[in-house]
Formats: sequence, C-alpha cells, structure tokens
Amino acid sequence: MNGSAERVTIKDVAARAGVSKGAVSLAFNHKPGVSAATRERIFEAARELGWAPSATARSLSNQRVDIVGLALCRPARLLGLEPFYMDFISGIESVLAERSCSLLLRLVRDLDEEIALYRAWWGGWMIAGAILVDFREDDPRLPSLRGIGLPAVAVGHPSLTGPFPAVWTDDASAVAEAVRYLAALGHRRIARVGGPAGFGHSAIRTRAFASTARELGLEEARQIATGFDGKEGARATRSLLLAPDRPTAVVYDNDIMAVAGAGVAAEMGFAVPDDLSLIAWGDSQLCRITHPTLSAMSHDVHHFGAEVTRVLFDVLNGGHSGPRQAPTPTLTPRGSTARAPGTGA
Repeated sequence: MNGSAERVTIKDVAARAGVSKGAVSLAFNHKPGVSAATRERIFEAARELGWAPSATARSLSNQRVDIVGLALCRPARLLGLEPFYMDFISGIESVLAERSCSLLLRLVRDLDEEIALYRAWWGGWMIAGAILVDFREDDPRLPSLRGIGLPAVAVGHPSLTGPFPAVWTDDASAVAEAVRYLAALGHRRIARVGGPAGFGHSAIRTRAFASTARELGLEEARQIATGFDGKEGARATRSLLLAPDRPTAVVYDNDIMAVAGAGVAAEMGFAVPDDLSLIAWGDSQLCRITHPTLSAMSHDVHHFGAEVTRVLFDVLNGGHSGPRQAPTPTLTPRGSTARAPGTGA
C-alpha cells in the first residue's frame, strides 16, 4: 500500500500501472483509448492501492451505469443443471429488460474471490449495484461490501444479511409443512437430504426439520448435508436406504437430488411411493415430467427473482427498503407421496 486509502491519488495509480493519469481516467470511465490489457492493469493497480474514484467524481460523471452484478459461488456444471437459478435469473432479466439494463454474471470459486470481484466491479464503475445470494452465517461479505458502499439487495433471511435490504422466503415454515404432511400420512421415519451445511438457508431448514420431528415425536429424523448435485443426492439416498431402519419418506433440498433419489430407489428395488415417499424443494418442470411425478414445495422462482430486482432498483433510486418476505413455498402433492407402508390405503 502507498499510505492509507484516503491519501492515494490518481497519480499514484498511474505510477503503479505505468501509465498516464489520462489513461487511468479513460479506463475508469470505460472510454476508448486504452487496451483491455492496460485497463485491467490499471484496475489491478487501483485494487492494490485501495483506490477508487471519489463519490463526488462518480456523481459528476455523465456516464450512467446500467449493469447489475451477480456472482455465484458454484461450479458452472451445476449451475447449468439447476432449475432454480435458471428461473431466478430469468426473473431478474425480466425486470432489467423493462429498464434497458443488463446483468453481469460471474461464477467464482470462493467468497474471497467474490469479494474481490465486487470490489473490482464497483471500483471500476462497472456495475450500479449487486444481488447477493447464498448467505452463510457470519458471512464475511457483509463488512467487506458494506465498507465500500456497494448498493445491494440480499437474498436471504434478515438474520443472515446484516445491513443489506433482504428479500426472503419462510423456509422454516415450509420445511415444517412438509414434515407434518408426511407424518399425517403415517410416516414415522422421515429423512432429509439437504444442501451445503455452510449455507444459512440450509441451517434454517436443518433446525426446522429437527424441531418439527421432535414436536411430532418421530422415531428417526436423519439429515445428510450435500453439495446440491445429483451424484451427491444419489449417494445420500443410497446411504439412507441401506440403513437397518431405513426411512419411509425423504425430503430433498432441491429437485435434482430428488430425481436422483427416485432413480436410486428404483435401482435398489423400492417402489415410489408404495415403499418410499419423496418430496422435492423447488417445483420445476423436472418434478412434473419425472415418473411418478414428484410432490414438491412450490415456489414461483421467476417472480422471486423479479421481486429481488425491483427491490434493488428501489435502493438505487434512493429508497429505503426493509426486509421483504416473498410468499412461503407451499406443498403440491403428486404421485411420489402416499401413506406409509403398512398403514392402509
């Protein structure tokens, strides 16, 4: 660092990058005159020195930034298979298109890379604001991104999202509904195949599943954390079905894992729903084309993505937006659930 961030000037950035002050100005205003390689070198120098154009300079600029940033910390292969994010992004795009704006999407390997990316985007005048997703408990993005003044909306329960306006669904109530429905069908051994344990919404669902099972006096309420993909869902299902006291019903944290679980059940000779009932989280087209069709916690994800984006524009327009709760996912029973074996028709 060349002193504190407050004392760093455009001259320092130019010297670090080996260019003129004019080149730095062109780069940060996204104007022609510098190559892509030079522009990136300038941005890297600015990041190293902790420099960004001042708020005053930003307000005096006649350039309007019409781009919203979204970084996803997950493998590209999984993103292409996961219906939730496809529907969510289509909802975002529906609102951006109305305002002639664009989405800048990047996949990152970890939270450190995500924080650095948002710093570069915001410091480089590349985005007007951001949509933050997949919150962890004590998420390190909160102090880092709040500190640079990034306008953002957070997708997650308000208990996880700190100072950022939150848009969220009541996952705890939805999980409780799924467990109570299965218990009402006579199931006493109910399991859950969940998402990554580090995700805040996974922790909320885990606690809700365990507390509802205790409330209902269920014999076994085993939960397995996974990485959301089909292979891990299949592995978890196989583990559950090989147990001496195997579950008669399983709740999955997404539809991909539920479809994989149905395949494993068939492979092992269990009939769905006669021997095993399944419920998926997220009522995508997958749930309706699988045989038997999957019971699911239904949630209009496209509308959810659109609502998140509208809240972000409220923030960008100077409005104060408190936590906004979207409709709670509700159960849609289909062919994959039935009364527990041995309890009658």
